[in-house]
Amino acid sequence: MKTLLRFVKIEHSLFSLPLIFSGIFLAENAKEIFSLTFFTLVLLAAISARLVAMSLNRIIDREIDKRNPRTAIRELPSGKLKLSSAWILTIISAFIYFSVAYNVSEFCFLLSPIPLIIFTIYPYMKRFTPFAHFGVGLGLSMAPLGGWFAAKSFGGNFQFNSFEDLLPGIFITLFTILWGTGFDIIYSTLDEEFDKKENLFSFPSRFGKEKALQYSALLHILAFVILVALFFVSVKSLFALPFLLLSGFLLYLEQKKSEDVELAFFKINAVLGFVVFIMVLLKS
Repeated sequence: MKTLLRFVKIEHSLFSLPLIFSGIFLAENAKEIFSLTFFTLVLLAAISARLVAMSLNRIIDREIDKRNPRTAIRELPSGKLKLSSAWILTIISAFIYFSVAYNVSEFCFLLSPIPLIIFTIYPYMKRFTPFAHFGVGLGLSMAPLGGWFAAKSFGGNFQFNSFEDLLPGIFITLFTILWGTGFDIIYSTLDEEFDKKENLFSFPSRFGKEKALQYSALLHILAFVILVALFFVSVKSLFALPFLLLSGFLLYLEQKKSEDVELAFFKINAVLGFVVFIMVLLKS
């Protein structure tokens, strides 16, 4: 069991869970539909989708991980976990995910393959494009978008009254893409030399670490601009304003501490997700 937990990095759910619930509470009908049943369905969907994403990533990259000294100790390349076990976990998790989507709404069930397609494609992107980082951001953005769709369609068909009704879902999704892409660039600095040697595409291996971090900073500036737009379009609460400002500070701190990837990628990001969720929760 410990090997499986290490394999899927269940603690990484700290990135996606607050974003999912941010998406939910940005929906105008969130308070009307929120219940223990809905909460349980969302939690199951979040965890099972996260398991599929991480399992596929580890399975697809296992040969690359075996050649990388930093990742050779991972469960598949080291032989601590059998490939068949990884596939069984992936299939079971996917089954749970599709079952939950079906129970949320027909609309969510019809859209449910899209995140899994993204989770399957983006691990391959590093083999042919430095824009692979955007695949990570797009994959992570499925969390708030999925939460928003779930809230808008729970128990029936997806409905919206106007384009303005769509804006909160669009803004939280764009924020997550930019934020996730920016922090994945920071994480990829750990493998700059290995990626060059293996001819893998990443911003650090193609543009150099310094330039890559400048691009990461630009993406995080844009992410904060989108978050500000979300605040004025949907949140509109003085009580939430300190959390908007704190989000900007954490994005700045992530860049400032980018040399310490453990701090910038794991700890600051985990806190930032919850800060954004609290900001949304306090909306007027």
